Amino acid sequence: MYAQHQSQPSTVRQAQVARLLLEANAAYSESNNPESRNIRRVLAREECRRLLTEALTLEPANAAGLGLLGRVEMDDGMLERAQALFTASLAQNPDQPQQYTNLGYWALKSERPALAEQYFQQALELDRQSAAAFCGVAHAKRQQGQFDVAFLHYRKLLQLGVEWASVYSGMLVCAENLKVSRTDAELAGDALALLRRDDLPHQQIGRFVAAVIHHGYGLDNPDAAIDLDVAANDELLLLALQKTLMPDPAVEELVVGLRRAILAEVATTAELRDELQSLAMAIGRYADRTGYALAAQDDEDNLVAAINDSLQAQISMAEPMDDLVGSLILSAMYGALFHQTFAAGLGQWNLVDWPLGLQALMATSYYDRATEEAIKQNFDEKTAELCLDKVDVPQAWPSWAHLAYRNETSLKALIASELKLPVDTLPDTLRLMICGAESGQRALELAHYLDDVEVVAVDESLANIAKATRRAEELGLTNIVFWPWSIAQRFVADGHKVHWLEVGRLPSKAMTQVSLPALVNSACAGGSVIHMHTGLAEQTPGDRQLRALIADHKLAPTRTNLRRLRRIVLNNRQDPVWQDLLADSDFYGLGGCQDRWFRPQDTDQLAQLLAMVSNEVEWKLLKARDSDGHSLATGPVQRQIQAEALGSEVQSLVGQNLSVYFVRRR
Repeated sequence: MYAQHQSQPSTVRQAQVARLLLEANAAYSESNNPESRNIRRVLAREECRRLLTEALTLEPANAAGLGLLGRVEMDDGMLERAQALFTASLAQNPDQPQQYTNLGYWALKSERPALAEQYFQQALELDRQSAAAFCGVAHAKRQQGQFDVAFLHYRKLLQLGVEWASVYSGMLVCAENLKVSRTDAELAGDALALLRRDDLPHQQIGRFVAAVIHHGYGLDNPDAAIDLDVAANDELLLLALQKTLMPDPAVEELVVGLRRAILAEVATTAELRDELQSLAMAIGRYADRTGYALAAQDDEDNLVAAINDSLQAQISMAEPMDDLVGSLILSAMYGALFHQTFAAGLGQWNLVDWPLGLQALMATSYYDRATEEAIKQNFDEKTAELCLDKVDVPQAWPSWAHLAYRNETSLKALIASELKLPVDTLPDTLRLMICGAESGQRALELAHYLDDVEVVAVDESLANIAKATRRAEELGLTNIVFWPWSIAQRFVADGHKVHWLEVGRLPSKAMTQVSLPALVNSACAGGSVIHMHTGLAEQTPGDRQLRALIADHKLAPTRTNLRRLRRIVLNNRQDPVWQDLLADSDFYGLGGCQDRWFRPQDTDQLAQLLAMVSNEVEWKLLKARDSDGHSLATGPVQRQIQAEALGSEVQSLVGQNLSVYFVRRR
């Protein structure tokens, strides 16, 4: 009887602890639900912490509770506390695969991937079915640069039905870094699996998909015969044309050849077969993505001109929409419908009036361009485009389809966890400025995934500003604006300050009225953070040779000249001087070529900015990362910046491809 009375309080306490842990696990699951808003996830994490504190007060040595609290601490960026709690949990019960998995993810966050892999393997020894641990091994292999091994791990997870966002994002990174020397059905299946998902940033895997197609079609064989009907039924090719930009000269030639074959058949039969329509529309979307960089022969241009004249007459005669569809598809393979003489006549129809299968092409070739043109009218910089031929108006660049996946969080949380700066005195909404936002992907990701920011994105290209503004409207983002430098300078001159300033693409030498260091100095107050990259693109031997050619011949940045310059490179692709340029995706879009050759970044602006932040009285270097994302000791980087600013003959940081973070002291 006495023993029964003594055990009753213990049983009640155990039941209470079990209930609290059950509720804490539910709260923790909600705190990691990607579908929930960040504020809701933060509140769920706080509730989880409260429940765990109560449970551990009743039972301090509860292994599951200690481990879950460690997860909460890790999510809050408290890595030392998290490690201590995971270790304490294992001390209570060493046979917990979950805690070894937790330690693996702790090691990944601590930038120790080799140690992380060891922990994940220990977890798998205890539980061979742990998808979280197996996925952790893939992440660890990826962080160690073993992209092929990591890729196979991600493939296995997908085969097992584990379709987490982290699996797809990890697989994308690996695919981006794989060197594909041959292809097989499994690799083609991987490419298809990635392309079939509409929510992935397919712009990241253009090189991988191009390599699979290159070897799949045997393009190394100059005598390889390509069957038009086979290509028209190749799902991988169709999706690649619809969703990516493929930086491969042989694949570009394949697309050009398929386009010519379609037009040649139409010239013979006077009809675009239904079986070829999907391929022709995919080529039209791809050609638009390249800025119509794809070369055409004179006979093609003549036939397309005749098709455009016929379309003009048909629209003038008010012929029905169905009679126009085939000709519109053919025309769109060679030029934007928005630029044609019959463009105004297309405005009588809304996008949804067109056949469903045609709407994506019509949006790309006509309606999106019309929207962007309306946006441009709001800026004084539009006057510079009025003297240009329609086809010579610059293209927005880089080309991208979807935002990269990230969990929603707050800038204050990142400042506290990544930079270890106090955030108590910061306002509810932080102002973030991106200088050199290009076509807006990075800026839109920050506006989308950070719930406490208003973003001012700045670029010198009006095409970039228009495209990014349109995409922001499509995404329903109201916390971001895209401005040219002139408006940003007035905004800062009016006394507005920013809490975070990120330097993207540097201004070109043509922007003589822009001083990046002066704008940064005026926009940043005490406590403001600057994030910049010291690497520079556009510096290959081929770029320098082409810029010299442009200067010698005083070439204008017209579509014709850009195509001719590209032809020089493509005709001599075996020459070593062009290899680095051919490997860069910029080469495969006229927007990228124009940026590199006619508006290259002004490296002096970066050197002057680094000289300004070398003043340790005003600025403090908080963090430096290499190109692989690994943290570096800040002392040597700071000394190198200072020595360079003082004129010492040290290796310049400019071009070293580091990511550095500074905070203004006062």
